[in-house]
Amino acid sequence: MIALLQEFFLTDSSSFLAAAVSHVYFHLLVTTILLLVVYLFYIRSKCIYLIDFSCYLPPDNLRVPASHFIEHSERCQVHEREAIDFHTKVAERSGVGNEACAPLSVHQMPPDSSLIRCREEIETVLFTVVEDLLSKHKVNPKSIDIIVSNCSIFCPIPSIPAMIINRFGFRSNVKSANLSGMGCSAGLLAVSLAKDLLKVHSNSLALVLSIEAVTPNGYRGNVKSMLLANALFRMGGVAILLSNKKRDRQTARYKLKHLYRTHMGSNDQSYMSVYQENDKSGHLGVSISRSLLHVAGNALKTNITDLAPAVLPYSEQLLYGWSVIRKKIWAVSTQNEIHLPNFKKAFDHFCIHAGGRAVIDAIEENLGLNKEDGEASRMTLYRFGNTSSSSVWYELCYLESKGRVKKGDRIWQISFGSGFKCNSAVWECISHPDPNVRNAWSDRIHLYPVEIPIIADH
Repeated sequence: MIALLQEFFLTDSSSFLAAAVSHVYFHLLVTTILLLVVYLFYIRSKCIYLIDFSCYLPPDNLRVPASHFIEHSERCQVHEREAIDFHTKVAERSGVGNEACAPLSVHQMPPDSSLIRCREEIETVLFTVVEDLLSKHKVNPKSIDIIVSNCSIFCPIPSIPAMIINRFGFRSNVKSANLSGMGCSAGLLAVSLAKDLLKVHSNSLALVLSIEAVTPNGYRGNVKSMLLANALFRMGGVAILLSNKKRDRQTARYKLKHLYRTHMGSNDQSYMSVYQENDKSGHLGVSISRSLLHVAGNALKTNITDLAPAVLPYSEQLLYGWSVIRKKIWAVSTQNEIHLPNFKKAFDHFCIHAGGRAVIDAIEENLGLNKEDGEASRMTLYRFGNTSSSSVWYELCYLESKGRVKKGDRIWQISFGSGFKCNSAVWECISHPDPNVRNAWSDRIHLYPVEIPIIADH
């Protein structure tokens, strides 16, 4: 300031004003740069990185071919003939192949759904994938800060996170949580919870575990809507390692871009579409309503309403907005349909929950996708069956094994679950995955895709 005053007395006023303005602009520029640096640092420090994930590969001796499934149902003499015939029909049309597996307890005669067998299934799957994930990246179990698990049907005491903590010797101050009763969409809910915890606890590692127990899930009655689960659900699970550490960006494979959750439970039809209950004979099972596809479609539309503005290019958003306006103005005209956004302009790959052949077909149609876009979902359903919350990770694993995921690609994971819920996660690939790395698909990825016979419904 003294220098400026001296300059004012030694020069004319116009020169002084020019110097003063330059001085102010300089400080504004420096301040703006500093604020930008702080903002970028803040944003980067809040990034959630996916270091790696490991999907469970069951041994071949646990396979449940359709013929085995039907024979087992007949010999157990649990179901009436009409129910067995319905089982056969569903098994033929479900899209589940002969390589999908069930735990050892289900192979017993009759199936053993005792507590000890349920624990054995959970331990077999989760101990395997956690050991694989931690050993692959040389992660000390004591360095895990957060553990979140999800399993809808089986909720033991001690909890599933406690099983892992006990087996691997985690720290006493590890933060743990378990989600139950939340259906097939719970895998992304677990990621969402881990993400929120990582936002609060800096410089941390989170282990996410997604599984569904098949052992206690078998229905022994004869109600058709409750028999569907027997034919669709199979053994599987995944362990996912997340981090908010900046240094882990160098080794991470993906970065979480968006995660949107939709819950339609205020609508009675949605709430009852997937419902656990006892039938008239007292047999416990999960009833799947005929309205499920309609409910899932509505949930997806609501979810997309939140997701689309964040991911679609402006051109697609404008086309959609203009079509809505035209529809309202010329409501009588059938030619003015709502524009279906081209989501292939926003995403390179699609991982649709492998809930069943009809579910995948419906989502492909609603999103305007082709068969290749749904290939990972169909092949996952065919080889592993409906593994519930972990299915979208088997699909991503399939895409990696095929060498289709490249650095910079965006992946959209779509999951559905009881409640009724639709959840979306968007990941950006930040390092090129090696398709030769051992995973759940490595042993026979060269055999896929396969032609799945389509049997017409009658």
